[in-house]
Amino acid sequence: MLAELRGLNEECGVFGIWGHDDAAQLSYYALHALQHRGQEGAGIVVKGDNGLHAVKGEGLVNEVFSGEKLNSLEGRGAIGQVRYTTKDGRGIENVQPLVFRSTTGSLAIAHNGNLINATDLKEHLERQGSIFQSTSDTEVLAHLIKRSSGSRNHRERVKKALSILKGAFAFVLMTDEGLMVAQDPNGMRPLSLGKIGDAWVVASETCAFEIIGAEHVRSVEPGELLIINDDGLSSERFAEPADNAMCSMEYVYFSRPDSNIDGINIHAARKRCGKQLAREVQISADVVTGVPDSSISAAIGFSEQSGIPYELGLIKNRYVGRTFIQPSQALREQGVKMKLSPVHQVVDGKRVVMVDDSIVRGTTSKRIVSMLRDAGAKEIHVVIASPPLIAPCYYGVDISSDSELLATGRTIEEMRDEIGADSLSFLSIDGMLESNGRSPEMKNCGQCLACFTGEYPTEIYSDTTMPHEKEIVR
Repeated sequence: MLAELRGLNEECGVFGIWGHDDAAQLSYYALHALQHRGQEGAGIVVKGDNGLHAVKGEGLVNEVFSGEKLNSLEGRGAIGQVRYTTKDGRGIENVQPLVFRSTTGSLAIAHNGNLINATDLKEHLERQGSIFQSTSDTEVLAHLIKRSSGSRNHRERVKKALSILKGAFAFVLMTDEGLMVAQDPNGMRPLSLGKIGDAWVVASETCAFEIIGAEHVRSVEPGELLIINDDGLSSERFAEPADNAMCSMEYVYFSRPDSNIDGINIHAARKRCGKQLAREVQISADVVTGVPDSSISAAIGFSEQSGIPYELGLIKNRYVGRTFIQPSQALREQGVKMKLSPVHQVVDGKRVVMVDDSIVRGTTSKRIVSMLRDAGAKEIHVVIASPPLIAPCYYGVDISSDSELLATGRTIEEMRDEIGADSLSFLSIDGMLESNGRSPEMKNCGQCLACFTGEYPTEIYSDTTMPHEKEIVR
């Protein structure tokens, strides 16, 4: 959908490449493919003859790298990021990759996810003299690496620092010697490994590989640290894998339909969700329409299973970005009219099934229902290709309070009344898991369902579970 134009934010998308003469240019194209994951900032850091060189800024990829900026980046290694920002993370100082320089060498870091123990770690590190230049939790890793006790081997220091972090993270680090790539022990954020010629690449989504002609090799494993340099690729562990808990919202909304996660195509999974939804919900109607773009696959599946014709009842303005990234609710709400238009000839006098991927606050669903009624729709049946969102997320999706959520404390009928639809239905959790290729019967279903169930795959970190200061700093 439009992510309900709603303040449902996911942190970002990351990319890395080592061993290619056109590293910066390929990073640029890859970040374009990942643009849907972040539209408020972008950056690329390359490893050139004179060390690490960064270009980054606020805005879209093509805005940040306009003119000669991209041509100024020369080197055979690069990392990049596209970024969303939350209210506490705005400003150029938070745009990644972050670059750190010291007498012992330079380090660049790009990160997707959220560290749930970042605040406590910052407090500990600041008491030891660390000074933070940004509000990003990504900076915590750099300070931990620098202060990590024990071995002076850089790789071991990185592994020790990573082992202290809690939450969801997919890190790409670059030094003068190569890349290091890390996935959290639960595998909550997507991160894939690929190859183009002799060069290795990593990206948040496999769609980035398609645009640069890279071959998808595999997913980065939970708790794994990849080391990529001129000698090739090697793999180590900084932590044993925990129960796999890929964010279910990657399947529902965040990932592009042409991406694959653990061998599961996102379009196919969403289409199966739509088919399963049609099995669970019996509706008599004249036309099915999806809210562009991420709901289209589910709408097609619903149409095929139900036999109700699919039509383009809503048209998206392609020249407006993903409005849910707007930092204020007022801007998000104004974006509804800018982004969507009903097709009167399709919905006028019809009983319409409106398929959407999720409902967060409900404000946009209410406006879309109103637009369809104004366009002449006789009945509007809203069907959601995921379960109700009832709990906040602490792992990188910007749902900080259950008070923001329409489904918290409300019945289906109360939600239906709030958005003004004739009926409202949600996909069951079991139906979603089966559609995503997971087994609901298994104790570990392989996905994080916290926003749907309120049950979190990790402990919600507190100061009482912090490692002792002497364990993290000299």
